[in-house]
Amino acid sequence: MVKRLSDMPEVEANHLRRIECPTYDDTPALPGKPLAERRVAIISTAGLHKRGDRPFRPGDGSYRVIPAETAANELVMSHISVNFDRTGFQQDLNTAFPIDRLREFVADGTVGSMATVHYSFMGAFPPAAAEPHAQHLAGLLKADKIDAVLLVPV
Repeated sequence: MVKRLSDMPEVEANHLRRIECPTYDDTPALPGKPLAERRVAIISTAGLHKRGDRPFRPGDGSYRVIPAETAANELVMSHISVNFDRTGFQQDLNTAFPIDRLREFVADGTVGSMATVHYSFMGAFPPAAAEPHAQHLAGLLKADKIDAVLLVPV
Protein backbone atom coordinates (compact mmCIF):
# COMPACT_ATOMS: atom_id res chain seq x y z
CA MET A 1 0.00 0.00 0.00
CA VAL A 2 1.38 3.41 -0.95
CA LYS A 3 0.89 6.04 1.70
CA ARG A 4 1.17 9.69 0.78
CA LEU A 5 2.19 12.39 3.24
CA SER A 6 -1.00 14.25 2.36
CA ASP A 7 -3.02 11.28 3.68
CA MET A 8 -1.24 11.19 7.04
CA PRO A 9 -1.93 13.13 10.23
CA GLU A 10 -0.12 16.46 9.97
CA VAL A 11 2.15 15.81 12.96
CA GLU A 12 3.39 12.53 11.48
CA ALA A 13 3.73 13.99 7.98
CA ASN A 14 5.79 16.90 9.30
CA HIS A 15 8.07 14.49 11.15
CA LEU A 16 8.68 12.52 7.96
CA ARG A 17 9.31 15.68 5.94
CA ARG A 18 12.23 16.50 8.28
CA ILE A 19 14.01 13.21 7.64
CA GLU A 20 16.81 13.68 5.17
CA CYS A 21 16.97 10.66 2.87
CA PRO A 22 19.87 10.04 0.52
CA THR A 23 19.35 9.65 -3.21
CA TYR A 24 21.26 7.23 -5.39
CA ASP A 25 21.14 8.04 -9.07
CA ASP A 26 24.45 6.50 -10.12
CA THR A 27 23.60 2.77 -9.94
CA PRO A 28 21.38 1.42 -12.71
CA ALA A 29 19.15 -1.58 -12.20
CA LEU A 30 20.94 -4.66 -13.46
CA PRO A 31 19.48 -7.98 -14.59
CA GLY A 32 20.35 -10.94 -12.43
CA LYS A 33 20.18 -14.68 -12.30
CA PRO A 34 16.86 -16.44 -11.59
CA LEU A 35 15.64 -16.56 -7.99
CA ALA A 36 15.95 -20.35 -8.06
CA GLU A 37 19.73 -19.84 -8.30
CA ARG A 38 20.04 -17.16 -5.62
CA ARG A 39 21.05 -17.31 -1.96
CA VAL A 40 18.63 -15.15 0.06
CA ALA A 41 18.88 -13.42 3.44
CA ILE A 42 16.11 -11.65 5.34
CA ILE A 43 16.59 -8.11 6.60
CA SER A 44 13.72 -6.84 8.74
CA THR A 45 13.16 -3.39 10.21
CA ALA A 46 10.93 -4.69 13.02
CA GLY A 47 13.53 -4.26 15.75
CA LEU A 48 13.81 -8.00 16.29
CA HIS A 49 16.54 -9.67 18.31
CA LYS A 50 17.16 -12.87 20.19
CA ARG A 51 16.02 -12.95 23.80
CA GLY A 52 18.99 -11.78 25.88
CA ASP A 53 20.56 -9.70 23.08
CA ARG A 54 20.93 -5.94 23.49
CA PRO A 55 17.54 -4.27 22.77
CA PHE A 56 17.20 -1.43 20.28
CA ARG A 57 17.14 2.15 21.59
CA PRO A 58 15.73 5.32 20.00
CA GLY A 59 17.85 6.42 17.04
CA ASP A 60 19.76 3.11 17.01
CA GLY A 61 21.00 2.42 13.48
CA SER A 62 22.69 -0.88 14.30
CA TYR A 63 21.44 -4.34 13.45
CA ARG A 64 21.04 -7.64 15.27
CA VAL A 65 22.02 -11.07 13.94
CA ILE A 66 19.31 -13.73 13.91
CA PRO A 67 20.50 -17.28 13.19
CA ALA A 68 18.14 -19.10 10.81
CA GLU A 69 17.42 -21.83 13.36
CA THR A 70 16.19 -19.35 16.02
CA ALA A 71 12.79 -20.43 17.35
CA ALA A 72 9.95 -17.91 17.13
CA ASN A 73 9.56 -17.84 20.92
CA GLU A 74 13.22 -16.78 21.22
CA LEU A 75 12.69 -13.56 19.25
CA VAL A 76 11.80 -10.30 20.94
CA MET A 77 10.61 -7.09 19.30
CA SER A 78 12.03 -3.93 20.85
CA HIS A 79 10.84 -1.54 18.13
CA ILE A 80 10.04 1.73 19.86
CA SER A 81 7.05 3.71 18.59
CA VAL A 82 3.59 4.48 19.89
CA ASN A 83 2.42 4.06 16.28
CA PHE A 84 3.78 0.54 15.96
CA ASP A 85 1.32 -2.32 16.31
CA ARG A 86 2.94 -5.56 17.51
CA THR A 87 -0.24 -7.65 17.18
CA GLY A 88 0.68 -9.25 13.85
CA PHE A 89 4.14 -10.24 15.09
CA GLN A 90 2.67 -11.71 18.26
CA GLN A 91 0.25 -13.83 16.23
CA ASP A 92 2.62 -14.83 13.42
CA LEU A 93 6.37 -14.21 13.34
CA ASN A 94 6.25 -14.33 9.53
CA THR A 95 4.52 -10.94 9.33
CA ALA A 96 7.78 -9.29 10.45
CA PHE A 97 10.32 -12.02 9.73
CA PRO A 98 9.08 -14.44 7.03
CA ILE A 99 11.52 -17.24 7.80
CA ASP A 100 8.94 -20.04 7.40
CA ARG A 101 7.91 -18.75 3.97
CA LEU A 102 11.57 -18.53 2.90
CA ARG A 103 12.14 -22.12 4.07
CA GLU A 104 9.14 -23.22 1.99
CA PHE A 105 10.48 -21.41 -1.10
CA VAL A 106 13.87 -23.11 -0.68
CA ALA A 107 12.19 -26.51 -0.20
CA ASP A 108 10.09 -26.20 -3.37
CA GLY A 109 12.97 -24.81 -5.46
CA THR A 110 11.58 -21.29 -5.91
CA VAL A 111 14.67 -19.97 -4.09
CA GLY A 112 18.10 -21.56 -4.46
CA SER A 113 19.20 -21.40 -0.81
CA MET A 114 18.93 -19.24 2.25
CA ALA A 115 21.44 -17.67 4.58
CA THR A 116 22.33 -19.33 7.86
CA VAL A 117 21.94 -15.93 9.55
CA HIS A 118 19.52 -13.07 8.96
CA TYR A 119 19.38 -9.51 10.27
CA SER A 120 17.08 -6.95 11.83
CA PHE A 121 17.31 -3.20 12.18
CA MET A 122 14.83 -1.05 14.05
CA GLY A 123 12.83 1.14 11.71
CA ALA A 124 12.38 4.89 12.18
CA PHE A 125 16.04 5.72 12.67
CA PRO A 126 17.96 8.51 10.91
CA PRO A 127 19.55 7.05 7.74
CA ALA A 128 22.97 8.43 8.73
CA ALA A 129 22.83 6.38 11.95
CA ALA A 130 22.62 3.16 9.94
CA GLU A 131 25.22 3.92 7.29
CA PRO A 132 28.32 2.46 8.99
CA HIS A 133 26.32 -0.57 10.14
CA ALA A 134 24.83 -1.09 6.68
CA GLN A 135 28.30 -0.95 5.12
CA HIS A 136 29.55 -3.58 7.56
CA LEU A 137 26.47 -5.73 6.92
CA ALA A 138 27.04 -5.48 3.16
CA GLY A 139 30.46 -7.05 3.69
CA LEU A 140 28.95 -9.87 5.75
CA LEU A 141 26.33 -10.53 3.08
CA LYS A 142 28.99 -10.61 0.38
CA ALA A 143 31.17 -12.99 2.41
CA ASP A 144 28.15 -15.30 2.85
CA LYS A 145 27.59 -15.19 -0.93
CA ILE A 146 24.14 -13.63 -0.51
CA ASP A 147 22.93 -12.37 -3.86
CA ALA A 148 19.34 -11.44 -2.93
CA VAL A 149 17.79 -9.92 0.16
CA LEU A 150 14.19 -10.09 1.29
CA LEU A 151 13.76 -6.65 2.82
CA VAL A 152 10.84 -6.62 5.24
CA PRO A 153 9.94 -3.01 6.09
CA VAL A 154 7.67 -2.95 9.10
